[in-house]
Amino acid sequence: MELSSLSPEELKELVRGMVDDRLRELIGDPDLGLQLGEAMRTRLKASLSNRQRLSGEEVAQKLGLHW
Repeated sequence: MELSSLSPEELKELVRGMVDDRLRELIGDPDLGLQLGEAMRTRLKASLSNRQRLSGEEVAQKLGLHW
């Protein structure tokens, strides 16, 4: 691939992909490959079965955050 033959949009996409790949390399997912503990699995299932949802504003208010 010749860089000079790329359109500005193609070059932008190429650079974006390279940056994404590098960030994934550097940051990664610290939980990748770990198993959920039974207590966490139980809490997650209970949370997902609860139909009540909070908005982002409600969560921020409960945590004392202002945005």
